[in-house]
Amino acid sequence: MIGTTLLDIADHIESLAADDGEFSLVCARYGDRPVPAAGLRFESRETARAAARATEQYRDTLRRYDPELPFYDVVVRQEFAEPPSGSTERDDGGPTFAPGEGGSPPAELADRIVDGTARRAPGGDDAPTDRRRAGEAGRRGRARDRVEFCHAAAAATFEALSAGGHDRAESAAMNAYFSLAERVADPDDLCLCLLEAMATALDRHLDPDAQASVLAAAAERLPEPSESAAADPVDAAFDRLAAVGLVEGYERADEAGLAARPGVPANDATVRVSGYALSPADGRVATLPAALELCRRDSRGRIAGISLLGAAGDATGSDWWVRVDPDAPALDGGPSTASVPSAN
Repeated sequence: MIGTTLLDIADHIESLAADDGEFSLVCARYGDRPVPAAGLRFESRETARAAARATEQYRDTLRRYDPELPFYDVVVRQEFAEPPSGSTERDDGGPTFAPGEGGSPPAELADRIVDGTARRAPGGDDAPTDRRRAGEAGRRGRARDRVEFCHAAAAATFEALSAGGHDRAESAAMNAYFSLAERVADPDDLCLCLLEAMATALDRHLDPDAQASVLAAAAERLPEPSESAAADPVDAAFDRLAAVGLVEGYERADEAGLAARPGVPANDATVRVSGYALSPADGRVATLPAALELCRRDSRGRIAGISLLGAAGDATGSDWWVRVDPDAPALDGGPSTASVPSAN
């Protein structure tokens, strides 16, 4: 699975990093900071060289899926200035992708996804977004779990697209990921952008039935859920999304003492989701992670239809009333994304 391979390499690089290190990695030709080492520092030149070799391995893995991915001459640089924090720019203000790429990423989709990061809601806990620091503190933290969850979900979906022969959707998602990887240095933002780009590619290139087929196949590639098979699929799915920090919390309408939303059938679930980490783009919100988690827990492996009934709470764009229909994968155009309801 490409997600596991890439994540293992990224973990190794982060394990070599140190907050007060004097050495970093750059491209000798362009001065760009290569993903996934962007923003990391290393204590010694020898350690930085080991990280450089791993960074080249990471990019070689990506290049198996896109031979056009630019080659970087990764070198070690000694520096004393404070490293950028969550920045998508170099110290000199230039973009993190190579100037030879025309000054902009190859996928228009990536622009829209990156634009959404500025509106993204903050995480629902105080866990650090730096994955290495969370490990040093003796706990993984929801930020680390979220990165792993997103990579696993995206990898399973890539494999399902490839196995299903959906070349256009696979290429669109992969091209967007390459562009995002060069622009977004923060691993937490990158993993969310990856899921958003994946969901948008499926929505644009596959009809609802094909989306459902791909996501069902992707769900089969993910590990078996740890909870009992008798657990309510909706509760178990949203518990999982909350555990990895994709939502801050949720309430079922009946459990919160609230009436089901008008027009929602009795056998459907109405859920109030707060702090959803994925941002709207082009009037739609990625629902792919919820669809995967629901399918993993459905006794028949069905893909549920998911739609947004309206905004809940404040106007941050991260709190929603959600409808889950276990028998309607084509609800609202397919399970990968849902349209943002117009404000009444």
